[in-house]
Amino acid sequence: MSDTLVQEDRPDEAAAPQALTDGFHLVIDALKLNDIETIYNVPGIPITDLGRYMQAEGLRVLSFRHEQHAGYAAAIAGFLTKKPGVCMTVSAPGFLNGLTALAHATTNCFPMILISGSSEREIVDLQQGDYEEMDQLAIAKPLCKAAYRVLHAEDIGIGIARAIRAAVSGRPGGVYLDLPAKLLGQTMDAAAGAKSLLKVIDAAPRQLPAPEAVQRALAVMKSAKRPLIILGKGAAYAQADDEIRALVEKSGFPYLPMSMAKGLLPDTHPQSAGPARSLVLKEADVVLMIGARLNWLLSHGKGKTWGSQPKKFVQIDIEPKEMDSNVEIAAPVVGDIGSCVSALLDGMGDGWTPPPAAWTETVTAKKDANIERMAPRLRNNNVPMDFHGALGVLRTIIAERPDAMLVNEGANTLDFARGIIDMYKPRKRLDVGTWGVMGIGMGQAIAAAVETGHPVLAVEGDSAFGFSGMEIETICRYNLPICVVVFNNGGIYRGTDVNPTGGSDAATTVFVKDARYDKMMEAFGGAGYYVTSPDELQRAVNEAMDSGKPALVNAVIDENAGTESGRIGNLNPQSVVSKK
Repeated sequence: MSDTLVQEDRPDEAAAPQALTDGFHLVIDALKLNDIETIYNVPGIPITDLGRYMQAEGLRVLSFRHEQHAGYAAAIAGFLTKKPGVCMTVSAPGFLNGLTALAHATTNCFPMILISGSSEREIVDLQQGDYEEMDQLAIAKPLCKAAYRVLHAEDIGIGIARAIRAAVSGRPGGVYLDLPAKLLGQTMDAAAGAKSLLKVIDAAPRQLPAPEAVQRALAVMKSAKRPLIILGKGAAYAQADDEIRALVEKSGFPYLPMSMAKGLLPDTHPQSAGPARSLVLKEADVVLMIGARLNWLLSHGKGKTWGSQPKKFVQIDIEPKEMDSNVEIAAPVVGDIGSCVSALLDGMGDGWTPPPAAWTETVTAKKDANIERMAPRLRNNNVPMDFHGALGVLRTIIAERPDAMLVNEGANTLDFARGIIDMYKPRKRLDVGTWGVMGIGMGQAIAAAVETGHPVLAVEGDSAFGFSGMEIETICRYNLPICVVVFNNGGIYRGTDVNPTGGSDAATTVFVKDARYDKMMEAFGGAGYYVTSPDELQRAVNEAMDSGKPALVNAVIDENAGTESGRIGNLNPQSVVSKK
């Protein structure tokens, strides 16, 4: 009889059982190893237990009422932290709901990972009709920066590491990670499992600009008689705040912040050209773009917005394919924004000559005139309120609370607020971004409160609020310091449209009259306010913000106050056919 058999016959000397781990815990351990601390999700098959185990292991897991809003939260978390925000969904329909937010993240260059459970490959590939059967990887690939599927427990560490690196390196974006249900239950030796995990090193390495590109850019900048700097949300994401401010101030150039770049320098800075936007875009001869793209938000760099003056563009971007996307870029500077801005600063030296006084004085005079012209409209106390009077109140509240986060969406509510509410610190204004997508409000508000710990003011059009309004239950469940203000004018753009047939159905853009959104918040235990004047709005919002508790202010706006499509009605095609 062998020694092994003898040993097996002695229970008191039996070998210790092998320690095992499984796919659930390998996913959790891989995320924790890479400092991922918060998960935004909607529970369900097959990821319900994964969420439970995550919470048990110390991750913060926030459950939403809809995957799209969990995804928007993860996307903006990535923007705020420079780490991938993680959204976790169920298979098929849940995955598709999250996919909108993933595509939004990719379009806006926010690092995000969408993790979805899925059906087993052998059943999906034979199309045998599994529960929520769908080839999710194939569907996700065209809509994100990268997509991976993990089939074996020993590859979980590699899969998550690749997803993290893909999300944050180069131009950030969305990544899809497919985890079939069977993977989560797979077991392996715990020691081997621990060795299979990877800590991602230098996930977003610096990309230094070429010296000749820097010199070319400086030469173009020196030639400027009417220069302009445009700051995009990429500049805000970079968190190179000190370097960007130093470059702006040393150059002496007027600067124009795009909406999510507001606050990189205070909007009250003497070089801010925001109130003179039309003038500087038309008249500038050299435009330095930092983390901004010449997309539709800047009229593609051409047309009447830009006037007839010839222009030279200097563009700083980490993605070389962005150059010449719409117009010729005279001086492309490819690299990460911090390195590129620092290189320009070094190249400017101590003898930099500021732009001609005639230009800066013209910009300042136009800005001051526009501010003076707008001031009485922002101070009006009309009942019912218009957008200017209501936003004038919120402008003052943000000025008094510069650390507060501002989330903003809608049509008129968004367009007017962009120009009216000044920001004073970077990454405090969050909005719809490049796509102009509706529905980001509650998801972004939740993530802003969770990731920063600061109070949040979410300013919503009534139409925009309708996309994600049920998430106020989520806000109440987690007792987050969020004050939602709904600008309620009873419809999309306005509440005055009528059914052209004279039938009993409401017009396509009209909502229920006198809707009480404040009662929704009260139903979940938050504070509700109903206000009809700027004075009442100011008292309600200040009280809500001081409380640090969930609140919703139903702000009644004149139903005639809105305009079609805000300020982008020109994008709405008009019929030329007369139907008699």
